[in-house]
Amino acid sequence: MSEFAPQPLSVLTEDERAFQNAVAEFARGEVAPRVAAMENAAKLDPELIPKYFEMGLMGLQVPEEFGGSAGTVMMVAIAVEELSKVDASAAIMVDVQNTLVACPMLTSATDEQKQRYFPQLCESKVGAYALSEATSGSDAFGLQTRAVQKGDDWVLTGRKLWITNGAEADLFIVFANVDLSKGYKGITAFIVEREWAGFSVGRKEDKLGIRASSTCELILDGVVVPGANVLGPVGQGYKIAIETLNEGRIGIGAQMIGVAHGALTAAIAYIKERNQFGRAIADNQGVQFQLAQAATDLEAARLMVYNAARLKDAGHDIAREGAMAKLFASQVCERVTSLCVELFGGYGYTKDYPVEKFYRDAKIGTIYEGTNNMQLQTIAKSLLK
Repeated sequence: MSEFAPQPLSVLTEDERAFQNAVAEFARGEVAPRVAAMENAAKLDPELIPKYFEMGLMGLQVPEEFGGSAGTVMMVAIAVEELSKVDASAAIMVDVQNTLVACPMLTSATDEQKQRYFPQLCESKVGAYALSEATSGSDAFGLQTRAVQKGDDWVLTGRKLWITNGAEADLFIVFANVDLSKGYKGITAFIVEREWAGFSVGRKEDKLGIRASSTCELILDGVVVPGANVLGPVGQGYKIAIETLNEGRIGIGAQMIGVAHGALTAAIAYIKERNQFGRAIADNQGVQFQLAQAATDLEAARLMVYNAARLKDAGHDIAREGAMAKLFASQVCERVTSLCVELFGGYGYTKDYPVEKFYRDAKIGTIYEGTNNMQLQTIAKSLLK
């Protein structure tokens, strides 16, 4: 299936364009043949994960000395977008690994932690980010997981919910409170290994969309974490969480523009071939105007995501731009995928065609890594401060 509107060459550098083409080829060759089976099984094909590492997709921003690609946030956005054009579930594993796991380690890990864990994350081990709990979703800093110091170690007790990559991950960035009386100022980040005693993965959620991506409960029952595995200063975990989610929203924005692009590509190909009333559906001006508006909205969303990534790479604070990019891209994705289902007519409502999956996958963009209402709140605060 041909792309309906390739991005203008002026947006990407020659190296970025080559990287984009490589990821697109990988997505078509390795991911696309697995999508239907993964969707039906609600599980990522385990044979796909080593291929991510072989492609260098799991350590895009990690310095070369640790086995990474020494790349940029823009490269992460490109990779997530291209994978999402084929399957959002396949993309989110790469997104989380780079934006929610590698990112806080790049900014807050000690040299010893980087030397120990970055090679693992670049070569073979999947990571996950464990912030949310049953009673602290949008109110992320109301978390109740406790960390009690015992000698040089910390003992973690609590439960985490909605953890992406939970089923596949071997390393987890876990947020716990060392002193509930201090509120968010007691929150601390820890690097936790899956095989440690007291750590287990609980219930896997049965979801509307991104079904092949695992979303799991984590159970911490007296997990002993060495003091050397505290990530950043004790009591500064809330700062790490905020900075990490700011970059993570660029990844979600990239996922949403990829999903919308995939749906629109499928819809355009279909309406060119499908005849009604003696002519192709695409020949109707009303349909043409809908497509033109959808493509325009998508391009605007893409440029917002790319701009946020460029600003982040240039060292700017992107709290507002990241929130705007995620907000707008998720809104556009919902509208575009809904339109695409309608353009397919009754066929769009069946699993025989790809747009119903794109439509279901779109919804999560308005929810995770901060609901759209939380993005609006962030944007409003930045305007009124």
